[in-house]
Amino acid sequence: MATGFIRILVVDDFEAWRRFYCSALQKQREFQVVGEVSDGLEAVHQAEELQPDLILLDIGLPTLNGIEAARRIRQVAPASKILFVSENRSADIAQEALSTGATGYVVKSDAAHELLYAVNAVLDSKKFVSDSLAGYGLNVPPHQQTADQPQSDDIVRFTQPENRITRHEVGFYSEGRHFLDDVTRFIKEGLKAGNAVIVFATESHRESVLLELQADHLDMGMAIEEGRYIPLDAADTLSAFMVNGMPDPVRFLELLGDLTMTAIESANREHARVLVFGEMCHLLWAEGHAEAAIQIEKLGNKLTAKIHAVDIHCGYHLHGEVAMNDDVFERICAEHSAVHLR
Repeated sequence: MATGFIRILVVDDFEAWRRFYCSALQKQREFQVVGEVSDGLEAVHQAEELQPDLILLDIGLPTLNGIEAARRIRQVAPASKILFVSENRSADIAQEALSTGATGYVVKSDAAHELLYAVNAVLDSKKFVSDSLAGYGLNVPPHQQTADQPQSDDIVRFTQPENRITRHEVGFYSEGRHFLDDVTRFIKEGLKAGNAVIVFATESHRESVLLELQADHLDMGMAIEEGRYIPLDAADTLSAFMVNGMPDPVRFLELLGDLTMTAIESANREHARVLVFGEMCHLLWAEGHAEAAIQIEKLGNKLTAKIHAVDIHCGYHLHGEVAMNDDVFERICAEHSAVHLR
């Protein structure tokens, strides 16, 4: 083994998340992923064999859940630090996870911007809890603390830079059903909250989503008539602002800005927001134009900086024949405030 490396074991039953963690960890040369495991019991065995410096550990694992796995890992690899990375936002679950002797808990959707901060904090014998769980008083029980562990109020938190846009999320979908479920939920929650929704999607997806929403007893005809729901074709919209294979910033911001302001007025309530769900970037990436897709993601951040009442969720389908390389995946993630892998 090369000296000077911090050896990390990654444990998650979803391959896309393991890939994301490995890609993020490669940003620091001293990090070395020594193993990837998808099963809780195997995680215990690998921890005992490898004795890693750090273990990234999911909770929802087959055979043995992450919390029980952590308890066993503390016995067979007591020097290994444990950082939970889970989609579970329950404060009770997070507290139970920390009670195993782990000193970090990151909510997966926040991992795009919190993971490296959390890793460095835990390796520095500090405690890290996702900002989305702040205020719950989570702490390491006194009997778990040692001389090199922090007291319960020594908490490192990730602070968004002042210029960081916090309403631009991305979802990577391994199955078409997951994409449809998320789009439908996104629209339904937006409309029920009195907000307006704009969707840029293919014709087949627009039709499928509409059927799902109508089956859920939403009056979509009225929402469309009132301008609170604006379904648009993704390819047609792209053609309105693409110039020589790249997005024209002026055309993009004018078009999306006008649509957003129109939608806000249609919502006709104080503090209304506009929720935008789009697969325009997916279409570009799938056609081999990844750089154009990334530039549109950057423009999405500029749009939310100009119009604070807009929330954007971008969708990429990964279940086709085209594979997304690590560099593109990492650059796309970097433009978003939250990452969802399904």
